[in-house]
Amino acid sequence: MVSQTAAPPAPAPEDPASSPFLPSYAPGELAALAARHGLAVSGARPSLGEYVRQLWGRRHFITAFATAKLTAQYSQAKLGQIWQIMTPLLNATVYYFIFGVLMNTKHGVPDYVPFLVTGVFIWTFTASSITAGTRAISGNTGLVRALHFPRASLPIALAVQQLQQLLFSLGALFLILLVFGQYPRPSWLLAVPALALQALFNTGVSMVMARIAAKTPDIAQLTPFILRTWMYASGVMWSLDKLVTEDRVPSFVMTALEFNPAAVYIDLMRYALIDSFTRDQMPPHVWAVAAGWALVCGIGGFVYFWKAEERYGRG
Repeated sequence: MVSQTAAPPAPAPEDPASSPFLPSYAPGELAALAARHGLAVSGARPSLGEYVRQLWGRRHFITAFATAKLTAQYSQAKLGQIWQIMTPLLNATVYYFIFGVLMNTKHGVPDYVPFLVTGVFIWTFTASSITAGTRAISGNTGLVRALHFPRASLPIALAVQQLQQLLFSLGALFLILLVFGQYPRPSWLLAVPALALQALFNTGVSMVMARIAAKTPDIAQLTPFILRTWMYASGVMWSLDKLVTEDRVPSFVMTALEFNPAAVYIDLMRYALIDSFTRDQMPPHVWAVAAGWALVCGIGGFVYFWKAEERYGRG
């Protein structure tokens, strides 16, 4: 009978720091040695200034990614990119019959069709940017895990995509304005700074949502309900000014509605494009409010997103 002996245990892996072929180092000396030779922790968050420089270096990727997403958005539809114009127009048509005709919100609002269409187009810009932001990281997990790049490139690119879509569809908005007697005038130039402030605000909020959704993907299911409620409080289909004159809401509620960022950007565009929408229908501090929201959300959202840079794609 052949005797069987147990195999000797495998030797434990040797600690490289204690190898006889390498010099020995004290616990803190390895970190100093790595720093001296320019080594850093893989995936570590860079400084804020370095992060901005990295983003600037990826600017061509951001614009190319945004353009590719915009081109592919309706690639399966027979009408293709025409849906970029048709979607807000169909929404405006539905809102006109439900709110303007059935609920008679157009009463007392001059130039109601330009008023409504402008509100729908500008609101869609904000809502679409935020919706895209919620899926910026969670919807591109493979890309995030496979490549090393500043993750803010994704929500910024998606915000640029929505801006490109808005600029594409503004031709339809201007055509509707001309049909209903709103002709170009110097105030139309105010649409440029108004859209720039709104784009900065949208980008900041989308980065906040991108970080939250990266940790809690279920927030994407809740976002449409939040946006729908926000839309009703932003004066898209009716005039918030009528709520004051008809004394329908308490004064503190009206103050909150006037400082509502979505309502502010919609009012700025209406003032720029519609003759009958006068300065009296806007708070006197509206430009300051618009700039404040853009800077607070744009810068704050960027910093908030950057602080979790090393955690994206590791969940």
